Amino acid sequence: MSSINENKIVVATSNKGKLKEIRKDFDPFNCRMISQEDLKIDSIPETGDSFMSNALQKAVHLASYTNYPIVADDSGLVVDVLNGEPGIYSARYAGDESDDDDNIDLLLHRMMHKKNRKAYFHCSLIYLDPIDTSNPVLIETKWHGIICSEKSGDKGFGYDPIFFIPELGKTSAELSVYEKNKYSHRGQAIKLLIGRLTENNLISLKES
Repeated sequence: MSSINENKIVVATSNKGKLKEIRKDFDPFNCRMISQEDLKIDSIPETGDSFMSNALQKAVHLASYTNYPIVADDSGLVVDVLNGEPGIYSARYAGDESDDDDNIDLLLHRMMHKKNRKAYFHCSLIYLDPIDTSNPVLIETKWHGIICSEKSGDKGFGYDPIFFIPELGKTSAELSVYEKNKYSHRGQAIKLLIGRLTENNLISLKES
């Protein structure tokens, strides 16, 4: 891995909630997380057949526009009783123009009368240095919980209001950003990435 250019890392997302969570974890370090929107780079359609292939598509797309290191992830909700739905289609489960409420409403409809409520969030994350694409960091993590029968909480985004974590006694939407990053699929992946970057002296803690 080569050194981080100007201490900036581009996050392959236009999702403000996701960017906020990632920035929170990187805040203690001497790097600045910027989004692809900051560089006026458009998103591309997610056409991969897995979370990791979608994450790779995003990373390679950004690498053609910038020399900054890139963090790209593809995440989604996997529900056992629905044969893995919504999976890689989580963000557009109710259609290409659907929003979070539309997706949640459809999922709750399909979960009616289902006794098995087990589910997990999956995160596939890639760190790619466009200067040295031969050594990407690949990370995959999961966060297990159950699907509620109704929404609870007003924090987070996506399916957070209906994803209940039994050991915490809360939905993901009832957690603070700090709490969510501590336990979530993406939070776990980002912590593993931070470990790799610090081991390779690519980032360090800010001087107090």
